[in-house]
Amino acid sequence: MRNNMYNNARNQGQLMWSVYILRCSDNSLYTGITVDLRRRLQEHNQDDALAATYTLGRRPVELVYSEFCQDRSDASRREAMIKRMSRRDKEILIKTNPVKAVRSGKNE
Repeated sequence: MRNNMYNNARNQGQLMWSVYILRCSDNSLYTGITVDLRRRLQEHNQDDALAATYTLGRRPVELVYSEFCQDRSDASRREAMIKRMSRRDKEILIKTNPVKAVRSGKNE
């Protein structure tokens, strides 16, 4: 259903919010929201000014999960829900919903 939501919003030129999980180099997990996964992944990996403080010292990070949300409010609620999950439940979520490759930069 969320993929159909994405296609409909994209066709109408609307921003599509995503919630995502990154696996950091120390194997910890970071959850965030964005309207542009590729750009945000690049920021986490390469931009000291725009990377989250948490991921800054844990590079490289890898996108391991993402889902589309209806709007920023929906994405924020889902982000909070995921952040409250146990590590075990997050790993199950990641394993049962693998992310398709999203590259973070032009030189990859």
